[in-house]
Amino acid sequence: MSDGFSIARLPHIEFGSGMMCALPDVAAQYGRRLLLVTGERSLLDSEAWPRLRSAWGAKGLSFERVKISGEPAPQRIDDIVRTCAPDAFDVVVGIGGGSALDAAKAIAGLLKVRRSVMDYLEGVGPELPYEGPAVPFIAVPTTAGTGSEATKNAVLSMQGDGGFKKSFRHETLVAQYAIVDPDFLATCPVEVIAANGMDALTQLIESYVSIRANAVTEALCISGMRAARDGLLPLYQRNHAAAREKMAYASLISGICLAQTGLGSVHGLASPLGAFYPIPHGVVCGTLVAAATRTNIKTMLMRDPDNPALMKYSRVGEVLCQKRHSSPQIARAALLQLLTDWTESLHLPRLSHFGLMNQGLDHVVAYSRGSSMKTNPIVLSDDEIKSVLEDRL
Repeated sequence: MSDGFSIARLPHIEFGSGMMCALPDVAAQYGRRLLLVTGERSLLDSEAWPRLRSAWGAKGLSFERVKISGEPAPQRIDDIVRTCAPDAFDVVVGIGGGSALDAAKAIAGLLKVRRSVMDYLEGVGPELPYEGPAVPFIAVPTTAGTGSEATKNAVLSMQGDGGFKKSFRHETLVAQYAIVDPDFLATCPVEVIAANGMDALTQLIESYVSIRANAVTEALCISGMRAARDGLLPLYQRNHAAAREKMAYASLISGICLAQTGLGSVHGLASPLGAFYPIPHGVVCGTLVAAATRTNIKTMLMRDPDNPALMKYSRVGEVLCQKRHSSPQIARAALLQLLTDWTESLHLPRLSHFGLMNQGLDHVVAYSRGSSMKTNPIVLSDDEIKSVLEDRL
Protein backbone atom coordinates (compact mmCIF):
# COMPACT_ATOMS: atom_id res chain seq x y z
CA MET A 1 0.00 0.00 0.00
CA SER A 2 1.76 3.15 -1.22
CA ASP A 3 -0.97 5.77 -1.51
CA GLY A 4 -1.73 8.04 1.42
CA PHE A 5 -5.27 8.84 2.49
CA SER A 6 -7.24 10.88 5.01
CA ILE A 7 -10.42 10.02 6.90
CA ALA A 8 -12.80 12.86 7.78
CA ARG A 9 -14.53 13.15 11.15
CA LEU A 10 -17.17 10.57 12.01
CA PRO A 11 -19.77 10.43 14.80
CA HIS A 12 -19.41 8.40 17.94
CA ILE A 13 -21.34 5.32 16.79
CA GLU A 14 -23.55 3.14 18.99
CA PHE A 15 -24.85 0.18 16.97
CA GLY A 16 -27.04 -2.76 17.92
CA SER A 17 -30.47 -4.09 18.76
CA GLY A 18 -31.98 -2.20 21.69
CA MET A 19 -29.47 0.64 21.39
CA MET A 20 -32.28 3.20 21.34
CA CYS A 21 -32.29 2.83 25.12
CA ALA A 22 -28.96 4.68 25.20
CA LEU A 23 -30.49 7.83 23.71
CA PRO A 24 -31.66 9.48 26.98
CA ASP A 25 -28.23 9.13 28.60
CA VAL A 26 -26.48 10.37 25.48
CA ALA A 27 -28.80 13.37 25.11
CA ALA A 28 -28.44 14.28 28.80
CA GLN A 29 -24.70 14.84 28.26
CA TYR A 30 -25.54 18.05 26.41
CA GLY A 31 -28.25 19.56 28.60
CA ARG A 32 -31.93 19.31 29.47
CA ARG A 33 -33.69 20.96 26.52
CA LEU A 34 -34.08 18.88 23.34
CA LEU A 35 -35.35 19.81 19.90
CA LEU A 36 -36.72 16.60 18.41
CA VAL A 37 -36.94 16.39 14.61
CA THR A 38 -38.96 13.47 13.23
CA GLY A 39 -40.98 12.35 10.23
CA GLU A 40 -44.73 12.71 10.09
CA ARG A 41 -46.05 9.77 12.16
CA SER A 42 -43.75 6.74 12.11
CA LEU A 43 -42.01 7.42 15.43
CA LEU A 44 -45.20 8.34 17.25
CA ASP A 45 -46.85 5.14 16.05
CA SER A 46 -43.92 2.94 17.08
CA GLU A 47 -43.51 0.90 20.25
CA ALA A 48 -40.35 2.86 21.03
CA TRP A 49 -42.10 6.21 21.43
CA PRO A 50 -43.74 5.74 24.87
CA ARG A 51 -40.53 4.21 26.23
CA LEU A 52 -38.46 7.12 24.98
CA ARG A 53 -40.84 9.72 26.43
CA SER A 54 -40.82 7.97 29.78
CA ALA A 55 -37.02 7.68 29.83
CA TRP A 56 -36.56 11.33 28.91
CA GLY A 57 -38.92 12.35 31.68
CA ALA A 58 -37.01 10.22 34.20
CA LYS A 59 -33.82 12.04 33.15
CA GLY A 60 -35.44 15.43 33.59
CA LEU A 61 -35.28 16.12 29.85
CA SER A 62 -37.86 18.26 28.10
CA PHE A 63 -38.39 18.42 24.37
CA GLU A 64 -40.20 20.20 21.59
CA ARG A 65 -41.02 18.24 18.44
CA VAL A 66 -41.04 19.44 14.84
CA LYS A 67 -41.97 17.18 11.96
CA ILE A 68 -40.67 16.88 8.41
CA SER A 69 -43.03 15.69 5.68
CA GLY A 70 -41.24 14.44 2.59
CA GLU A 71 -37.84 15.72 1.54
CA PRO A 72 -36.98 18.92 3.44
CA ALA A 73 -37.24 22.26 1.65
CA PRO A 74 -35.06 25.27 2.53
CA GLN A 75 -38.11 27.35 3.47
CA ARG A 76 -39.23 24.70 5.95
CA ILE A 77 -35.78 24.68 7.57
CA ASP A 78 -35.74 28.49 7.81
CA ASP A 79 -39.24 28.53 9.34
CA ILE A 80 -38.28 26.00 12.01
CA VAL A 81 -35.07 27.85 12.87
CA ARG A 82 -36.91 31.16 13.09
CA THR A 83 -39.49 29.67 15.47
CA CYS A 84 -37.15 27.57 17.62
CA ALA A 85 -33.94 29.64 17.87
CA PRO A 86 -35.15 31.83 20.78
CA ASP A 87 -35.68 28.73 22.96
CA ALA A 88 -31.95 27.98 23.30
CA PHE A 89 -32.04 24.20 22.81
CA ASP A 90 -29.07 22.24 24.16
CA VAL A 91 -29.17 19.44 21.59
CA VAL A 92 -31.00 18.52 18.39
CA VAL A 93 -32.14 14.89 18.10
CA GLY A 94 -33.14 13.62 14.66
CA ILE A 95 -35.13 10.37 14.64
CA GLY A 96 -36.32 9.14 11.27
CA GLY A 97 -35.32 8.48 7.70
CA GLY A 98 -32.81 10.45 5.68
CA SER A 99 -35.11 13.44 5.24
CA ALA A 100 -35.64 13.86 8.99
CA LEU A 101 -31.92 13.43 9.69
CA ASP A 102 -30.88 15.89 6.98
CA ALA A 103 -33.39 18.43 8.28
CA ALA A 104 -32.20 17.98 11.86
CA LYS A 105 -28.59 18.38 10.74
CA ALA A 106 -29.36 21.66 8.96
CA ILE A 107 -31.43 22.97 11.86
CA ALA A 108 -28.65 22.18 14.34
CA GLY A 109 -26.25 24.11 12.15
CA LEU A 110 -28.46 27.20 11.99
CA LEU A 111 -30.07 27.62 15.42
CA LYS A 112 -27.20 29.73 16.74
CA VAL A 113 -26.25 31.31 13.42
CA ARG A 114 -29.76 32.49 12.50
CA ARG A 115 -29.12 32.90 8.79
CA SER A 116 -31.11 31.39 5.94
CA VAL A 117 -29.90 27.98 4.86
CA MET A 118 -29.93 29.40 1.32
CA ASP A 119 -26.81 31.36 2.25
CA TYR A 120 -24.89 28.10 2.54
CA LEU A 121 -26.35 25.74 -0.06
CA GLU A 122 -23.91 24.58 -2.73
CA GLY A 123 -24.64 25.89 -6.20
CA VAL A 124 -27.46 28.26 -5.23
CA GLY A 125 -27.27 31.63 -3.53
CA PRO A 126 -24.11 33.29 -2.23
CA GLU A 127 -22.46 30.07 -0.89
CA LEU A 128 -21.11 31.84 2.19
CA PRO A 129 -18.47 30.01 4.23
CA TYR A 130 -20.09 28.37 7.23
CA GLU A 131 -18.36 29.19 10.51
CA GLY A 132 -20.91 27.92 13.04
CA PRO A 133 -21.31 27.29 15.86
CA ALA A 134 -23.66 24.33 15.52
CA VAL A 135 -25.85 22.93 18.28
CA PRO A 136 -24.84 19.33 19.12
CA PHE A 137 -26.73 16.87 16.92
CA ILE A 138 -27.66 13.24 17.63
CA ALA A 139 -28.77 11.09 14.68
CA VAL A 140 -31.07 8.09 15.13
CA PRO A 141 -31.96 6.48 11.77
CA THR A 142 -35.19 4.49 11.50
CA THR A 143 -34.65 3.35 7.91
CA ALA A 144 -31.71 1.63 6.23
CA GLY A 145 -30.47 3.43 3.16
CA THR A 146 -29.24 6.99 3.23
CA GLY A 147 -26.39 6.76 5.76
CA SER A 148 -27.11 10.39 6.70
CA GLU A 149 -26.20 9.61 10.30
CA ALA A 150 -22.53 9.45 9.27
CA THR A 151 -22.23 12.37 6.83
CA LYS A 152 -21.60 16.11 7.00
CA ASN A 153 -24.15 17.15 4.40
CA ALA A 154 -27.81 18.02 4.76
CA VAL A 155 -29.60 17.55 1.43
CA LEU A 156 -32.44 20.01 0.83
CA SER A 157 -34.85 20.19 -2.10
CA MET A 158 -37.10 22.56 -3.97
CA GLN A 159 -39.27 20.72 -6.47
CA GLY A 160 -40.53 21.91 -9.84
CA ASP A 161 -39.19 23.22 -13.15
CA GLY A 162 -36.85 25.66 -11.41
CA GLY A 163 -36.16 23.30 -8.53
CA PHE A 164 -32.92 22.00 -7.10
CA LYS A 165 -31.53 19.39 -4.73
CA LYS A 166 -28.43 20.72 -3.02
CA SER A 167 -26.34 20.21 0.12
CA PHE A 168 -25.56 22.34 3.14
CA ARG A 169 -22.22 20.76 3.96
CA HIS A 170 -19.64 21.26 6.73
CA GLU A 171 -17.54 19.18 9.13
CA THR A 172 -19.26 20.73 12.17
CA LEU A 173 -22.61 19.36 10.98
CA VAL A 174 -21.50 15.76 11.54
CA ALA A 175 -23.52 14.18 14.34
CA GLN A 176 -21.88 13.95 17.73
CA TYR A 177 -23.53 10.53 18.14
CA ALA A 178 -25.12 8.13 15.67
CA ILE A 179 -27.36 5.67 17.51
CA VAL A 180 -28.21 2.90 15.05
CA ASP A 181 -30.81 0.42 16.30
CA PRO A 182 -31.93 -2.18 13.73
CA ASP A 183 -35.15 -2.72 15.71
CA PHE A 184 -36.53 0.49 14.21
CA LEU A 185 -36.73 -1.33 10.86
CA ALA A 186 -39.33 -3.80 12.15
CA THR A 187 -42.24 -1.59 11.05
CA CYS A 188 -40.62 -0.14 7.93
CA PRO A 189 -42.92 -0.41 4.86
CA VAL A 190 -41.69 -2.81 2.18
CA GLU A 191 -41.50 -0.12 -0.50
CA VAL A 192 -39.23 1.94 1.77
CA ILE A 193 -37.09 -1.12 2.51
CA ALA A 194 -36.67 -1.70 -1.24
CA ALA A 195 -35.83 1.87 -2.24
CA ASN A 196 -33.61 2.69 0.73
CA GLY A 197 -31.85 -0.66 0.60
CA MET A 198 -30.93 -0.12 -3.04
CA ASP A 199 -29.78 3.39 -2.14
CA ALA A 200 -27.38 1.90 0.41
CA LEU A 201 -26.14 -0.68 -2.09
CA THR A 202 -25.66 2.03 -4.74
CA GLN A 203 -23.71 4.17 -2.29
CA LEU A 204 -21.45 1.24 -1.45
CA ILE A 205 -20.77 0.42 -5.10
CA GLU A 206 -20.21 4.05 -6.09
CA SER A 207 -17.93 4.67 -3.11
CA TYR A 208 -15.94 1.54 -3.98
CA VAL A 209 -15.27 2.61 -7.57
CA SER A 210 -14.95 6.34 -6.81
CA ILE A 211 -11.78 8.09 -7.95
CA ARG A 212 -11.29 9.10 -4.28
CA ALA A 213 -11.55 5.59 -2.84
CA ASN A 214 -8.76 4.42 -0.56
CA ALA A 215 -7.68 1.21 1.19
CA VAL A 216 -9.87 1.88 4.23
CA THR A 217 -13.03 2.74 2.31
CA GLU A 218 -12.54 -0.17 -0.08
CA ALA A 219 -12.41 -2.63 2.81
CA LEU A 220 -15.46 -1.07 4.44
CA CYS A 221 -17.40 -1.07 1.16
CA ILE A 222 -16.78 -4.79 0.66
CA SER A 223 -18.00 -5.44 4.20
CA GLY A 224 -21.10 -3.33 3.59
CA MET A 225 -21.85 -4.99 0.26
CA ARG A 226 -21.68 -8.42 1.86
CA ALA A 227 -24.20 -7.28 4.47
CA ALA A 228 -26.52 -5.84 1.80
CA ARG A 229 -26.18 -9.02 -0.25
CA ASP A 230 -27.30 -11.13 2.70
CA GLY A 231 -29.84 -8.70 4.15
CA LEU A 232 -31.78 -6.77 1.53
CA LEU A 233 -33.98 -9.40 -0.11
CA PRO A 234 -34.63 -11.25 3.20
CA LEU A 235 -35.59 -7.94 4.85
CA TYR A 236 -37.93 -7.13 1.97
CA GLN A 237 -39.49 -10.60 1.96
CA ARG A 238 -39.66 -11.51 5.66
CA ASN A 239 -38.31 -8.62 7.78
CA HIS A 240 -36.56 -10.75 10.40
CA ALA A 241 -34.04 -9.57 12.99
CA ALA A 242 -30.89 -10.84 11.28
CA ALA A 243 -31.81 -9.09 8.04
CA ARG A 244 -32.59 -5.86 9.90
CA GLU A 245 -29.17 -5.89 11.50
CA LYS A 246 -27.40 -6.51 8.20
CA MET A 247 -29.19 -3.70 6.38
CA ALA A 248 -28.76 -1.21 9.24
CA TYR A 249 -25.04 -2.01 9.10
CA ALA A 250 -24.88 -1.73 5.29
CA SER A 251 -26.58 1.66 5.43
CA LEU A 252 -24.26 2.98 8.13
CA ILE A 253 -21.17 1.79 6.26
CA SER A 254 -22.45 3.37 3.04
CA GLY A 255 -22.72 6.71 4.81
CA ILE A 256 -19.24 6.41 6.31
CA CYS A 257 -17.75 5.60 2.92
CA LEU A 258 -19.54 8.19 0.81
CA ALA A 259 -18.48 10.85 3.30
CA GLN A 260 -14.87 10.00 2.49
CA THR A 261 -15.03 9.23 -1.24
CA GLY A 262 -17.98 10.94 -2.89
CA LEU A 263 -20.34 9.01 -5.15
CA GLY A 264 -20.99 8.62 -8.88
CA SER A 265 -23.33 8.94 -11.82
CA VAL A 266 -26.44 7.56 -10.13
CA HIS A 267 -26.31 10.24 -7.47
CA GLY A 268 -25.32 12.83 -10.05
CA LEU A 269 -28.64 12.09 -11.77
CA ALA A 270 -30.56 11.80 -8.50
CA SER A 271 -30.20 15.53 -7.82
CA PRO A 272 -32.02 16.88 -10.90
CA LEU A 273 -34.47 13.97 -11.02
CA GLY A 274 -35.49 14.57 -7.42
CA ALA A 275 -35.70 18.32 -8.01
CA PHE A 276 -37.73 18.29 -11.24
CA TYR A 277 -39.95 15.25 -10.59
CA PRO A 278 -41.67 13.74 -7.52
CA ILE A 279 -39.28 10.78 -7.38
CA PRO A 280 -38.11 9.59 -3.93
CA HIS A 281 -34.33 9.53 -3.70
CA GLY A 282 -34.06 5.81 -2.97
CA VAL A 283 -36.27 4.97 -5.94
CA VAL A 284 -33.98 6.95 -8.25
CA CYS A 285 -30.96 5.02 -7.00
CA GLY A 286 -32.63 1.63 -7.12
CA THR A 287 -34.05 2.07 -10.60
CA LEU A 288 -30.83 3.49 -12.10
CA VAL A 289 -27.99 1.53 -10.50
CA ALA A 290 -27.98 -1.35 -13.01
CA ALA A 291 -28.21 0.98 -16.02
CA ALA A 292 -25.55 3.36 -14.69
CA THR A 293 -23.19 0.50 -13.87
CA ARG A 294 -23.67 -0.90 -17.37
CA THR A 295 -22.90 2.49 -18.94
CA ASN A 296 -19.79 3.01 -16.80
CA ILE A 297 -18.41 -0.41 -17.72
CA LYS A 298 -19.22 -0.05 -21.42
CA THR A 299 -17.67 3.43 -21.57
CA MET A 300 -14.46 2.38 -19.81
CA LEU A 301 -14.05 -0.63 -22.09
CA MET A 302 -14.34 1.65 -25.11
CA ARG A 303 -12.38 4.69 -23.96
CA ASP A 304 -10.30 3.70 -20.93
CA PRO A 305 -9.73 -0.08 -20.84
CA ASP A 306 -6.98 0.21 -18.22
CA ASN A 307 -9.21 2.04 -15.74
CA PRO A 308 -8.83 0.27 -12.36
CA ALA A 309 -12.56 0.57 -11.74
CA LEU A 310 -13.15 -2.20 -14.28
CA MET A 311 -11.42 -4.72 -12.03
CA LYS A 312 -13.27 -3.25 -9.06
CA TYR A 313 -16.58 -3.91 -10.77
CA SER A 314 -15.43 -7.49 -11.33
CA ARG A 315 -14.71 -7.76 -7.61
CA VAL A 316 -18.18 -6.39 -6.80
CA GLY A 317 -19.62 -9.08 -9.08
CA GLU A 318 -17.80 -11.78 -7.13
CA VAL A 319 -18.86 -10.37 -3.75
CA LEU A 320 -22.54 -9.92 -4.59
CA CYS A 321 -22.85 -13.18 -6.53
CA GLN A 322 -20.74 -15.12 -3.98
CA LYS A 323 -18.81 -16.78 -6.76
CA ARG A 324 -15.32 -16.78 -8.23
CA HIS A 325 -15.88 -16.23 -11.94
CA SER A 326 -13.59 -17.55 -14.65
CA SER A 327 -12.84 -14.07 -16.03
CA PRO A 328 -13.32 -10.41 -15.09
CA GLN A 329 -15.70 -10.03 -18.02
CA ILE A 330 -17.96 -12.82 -16.75
CA ALA A 331 -17.88 -11.33 -13.23
CA ARG A 332 -19.01 -7.95 -14.56
CA ALA A 333 -21.78 -9.56 -16.62
CA ALA A 334 -22.96 -11.42 -13.53
CA LEU A 335 -23.00 -8.16 -11.57
CA LEU A 336 -25.15 -6.44 -14.18
CA GLN A 337 -27.56 -9.38 -14.24
CA LEU A 338 -27.86 -9.41 -10.44
CA LEU A 339 -28.52 -5.67 -10.25
CA THR A 340 -31.14 -5.97 -12.98
CA ASP A 341 -32.79 -8.91 -11.22
CA TRP A 342 -32.88 -7.07 -7.88
CA THR A 343 -34.41 -3.99 -9.51
CA GLU A 344 -37.23 -6.18 -10.81
CA SER A 345 -37.60 -8.31 -7.66
CA LEU A 346 -37.95 -5.18 -5.50
CA HIS A 347 -40.55 -3.72 -7.89
CA LEU A 348 -38.76 -0.44 -8.41
CA PRO A 349 -40.75 1.69 -10.86
CA ARG A 350 -39.44 3.19 -14.07
CA LEU A 351 -38.83 6.93 -14.38
CA SER A 352 -41.82 7.45 -16.68
CA HIS A 353 -44.03 6.47 -13.75
CA PHE A 354 -43.16 9.86 -12.24
CA GLY A 355 -43.70 11.88 -15.40
CA LEU A 356 -40.27 11.87 -17.05
CA MET A 357 -40.60 11.78 -20.83
CA ASN A 358 -38.11 11.75 -23.70
CA GLN A 359 -38.40 15.50 -24.13
CA GLY A 360 -37.29 16.06 -20.55
CA LEU A 361 -34.08 14.03 -20.70
CA ASP A 362 -31.75 16.78 -21.94
CA HIS A 363 -32.91 19.07 -19.13
CA VAL A 364 -32.04 16.42 -16.52
CA VAL A 365 -28.66 15.72 -18.13
CA ALA A 366 -27.79 19.43 -18.16
CA TYR A 367 -28.15 19.61 -14.37
CA SER A 368 -26.50 16.28 -13.52
CA ARG A 369 -22.87 17.38 -13.25
CA GLY A 370 -22.77 18.23 -9.55
CA SER A 371 -20.30 17.00 -6.97
CA SER A 372 -21.34 13.33 -7.22
CA MET A 373 -20.65 13.11 -10.94
CA LYS A 374 -17.13 14.47 -10.36
CA THR A 375 -16.05 11.30 -8.53
CA ASN A 376 -17.52 8.85 -11.05
CA PRO A 377 -14.71 6.56 -12.27
CA ILE A 378 -14.95 7.96 -15.80
CA VAL A 379 -16.22 11.26 -17.19
CA LEU A 380 -19.39 10.49 -19.13
CA SER A 381 -20.55 12.46 -22.15
CA ASP A 382 -24.05 13.93 -22.27
CA ASP A 383 -25.15 11.15 -24.61
CA GLU A 384 -23.77 8.50 -22.25
CA ILE A 385 -25.59 10.04 -19.29
CA LYS A 386 -28.75 10.27 -21.36
CA SER A 387 -28.50 6.57 -22.21
CA VAL A 388 -28.76 5.73 -18.50
CA LEU A 389 -32.05 7.57 -18.30
CA GLU A 390 -33.34 6.06 -21.54
CA ASP A 391 -32.64 2.59 -20.17
CA ARG A 392 -35.12 3.20 -17.31
CA LEU A 393 -37.83 5.33 -18.95
